[in-house]
Amino acid sequence: MKNNLLKKHAKSFYWASFFLSSNTLDKCSSLYNFCRTLDDIVDDDNKNLNIKKEIFSKFKMDFENKSLNNQIIKNMWSIIDSENIPKQIVLDLFDGVETDLEEKVVINSKKDLLVYSYRVAGTVGLMMSKILKVKNKEALKGAIDLGIAMQLTNIARDVCEDKERNRQYVRHDFFSIQKIIKESQIFYENSFSSIRNIPFRSRFSVLVARRVYRKIGDNILKQKNIDNYNKAGKIYVPTFEKLIQTFLSIFDLIKLLFIKNLNHDNQANHNILDQEINLNERI
Repeated sequence: MKNNLLKKHAKSFYWASFFLSSNTLDKCSSLYNFCRTLDDIVDDDNKNLNIKKEIFSKFKMDFENKSLNNQIIKNMWSIIDSENIPKQIVLDLFDGVETDLEEKVVINSKKDLLVYSYRVAGTVGLMMSKILKVKNKEALKGAIDLGIAMQLTNIARDVCEDKERNRQYVRHDFFSIQKIIKESQIFYENSFSSIRNIPFRSRFSVLVARRVYRKIGDNILKQKNIDNYNKAGKIYVPTFEKLIQTFLSIFDLIKLLFIKNLNHDNQANHNILDQEINLNERI
């Protein structure tokens, strides 16, 4: 039951999840269900903004009060306690999702874009790493980078959908979309070496997810102009391409065996985040 939402709404992650142990997958699915519940509250087009704000506030209050009558919250607190996840990371996630509870959302600066992406996705990467038993602080920064990279990919893919919801994270022109994909590549690159700190049993799953999600950006760039992009609909990675990326992940796995030192070199972007969020407190 826990994996149903993952299978339905997160096909790239579901594909990669086949390489996780059942216990780890169970925890990851509980985390995904919690995050998905938050997203669904905000994105429910059948409810007006004030009602969504009330539902969101109630869910947040139930979480903070450890309301174990809600199974999704109960499962989330079980993960927080067992994996020693700082509560502040989850509150950061709430802050990010709450950003979208406005009549109109417009992000105008790189700082605001990175802060938003950290809150809604970097936090998830960080919590996933805790589930996967990552301890190294530099590696945890890499997990944040991978989460941000994936969120930037989401933003580049969903410009039309976000426009319908009166949200603008990036301008609706192909140059701006290309630019955000290029920005995501920096985060994808800087996440790679940190994956070697994930226990070997789970490492391949993360490599596959990284490659498959990154491929979405490549497929966006293949549209070449805004007209093709607008007509393309939801851009995704077909099964055959997922198979190719899974095969290529084997070479990534081998490459990681030869990396001796963790090479995290994204400090410039982390300095931007640190203007508003103390990452050292989170990791």
